[in-house]
Amino acid sequence: MSETMKAVVIADDHKAEVREVKKPQPEAGKILMKVHACALCTFEQRMFTRDSHMPLPIVSGHEVVGEVAAVGPGIRESEYPAGKKVAARLLYACGRCYFCRRGEENLCENSNSQATKLEAADGSEKILSIGGLCEYVNVLPSQIFMIPDTIPDNRACFAEPIACVLKSIERGHIELGDDVLVIGGGIMGQLHVMAAKLSGARVIMSEPDPARRKMAEELGCDITFNPLEQEPIAFVKSLTDGRGAEVVFNTTPISAVAAQAVQMAAPMGRIVMYSSQHPDKPIEISPNWLHSSEAVITGAVSPSVRSFDRAVNLLSKGLIDPSRLISGEFAAEEAQAAFETAIRPDTFRCIIKL
Repeated sequence: MSETMKAVVIADDHKAEVREVKKPQPEAGKILMKVHACALCTFEQRMFTRDSHMPLPIVSGHEVVGEVAAVGPGIRESEYPAGKKVAARLLYACGRCYFCRRGEENLCENSNSQATKLEAADGSEKILSIGGLCEYVNVLPSQIFMIPDTIPDNRACFAEPIACVLKSIERGHIELGDDVLVIGGGIMGQLHVMAAKLSGARVIMSEPDPARRKMAEELGCDITFNPLEQEPIAFVKSLTDGRGAEVVFNTTPISAVAAQAVQMAAPMGRIVMYSSQHPDKPIEISPNWLHSSEAVITGAVSPSVRSFDRAVNLLSKGLIDPSRLISGEFAAEEAQAAFETAIRPDTFRCIIKL
């Protein structure tokens, strides 16, 4: 009889539950990871609220930490000892496509090819699995990053979101003394504040919620303002001798704000559209302004291998402590409450312990 494990399944609109599925065995060339905890990203939240077209039921979750449970044939146990704490970059990189060959594996053309099917314990169905909201998952050695045992699981879960932010920071090319504007004080905005301060910038945040502005200030943000009370473009320019910010990170999903982000950048500034847009409404940009300002408008999606490695280093060395961004920890059996808490606008990250 096959061994079984728990999996947190998004089963329907606003419905999450635990199901018993068959436990995977270590695969050749892979490491079987015992998942300790998984945080609920906005990607999972959109599936829960049906703002995503992913099919249901589904096992998702990619902000994971755990330990090495076993290794498959072809992997040396001495290199990946059982019990070693690890974080995993579950986003697959094939290493052979156009983007992987150019060091942009976050854009891998085959990133979804590792999706699997988990069989229900009673054999009644197979459930699509693309993540780590289950007790065990097979991963490639290239996806594993060692974490010191001294780092608590709830902090180690942040390796993936910090890695996403560091990819964004790389796109922004922050220089010492730059004015950096972060639009939005959600979890990703707060992590941008922390990373931008480490990069030597003066950081400004635009955020209407006073509690989020206060949090940003406590995390090191130099100036915060309410864009509903201050005209944001004029205010940012008043702080920067009329130029605008050298780097602007838009962490909101609102296209009207994306249009403002462009106008708040200085000549030769870098504007990074960090967040996906929901709904995606095109914005107008003056080609002549772009020509004469030499500004750069770019995006940042998913963590690269390099940014994930840097995120693990920052966590391991205590250079970033995301503890204050944890809004709740839940047992797997409390998955419904975890998701309902995660989608509230007054929370940051909720973590499910497996």
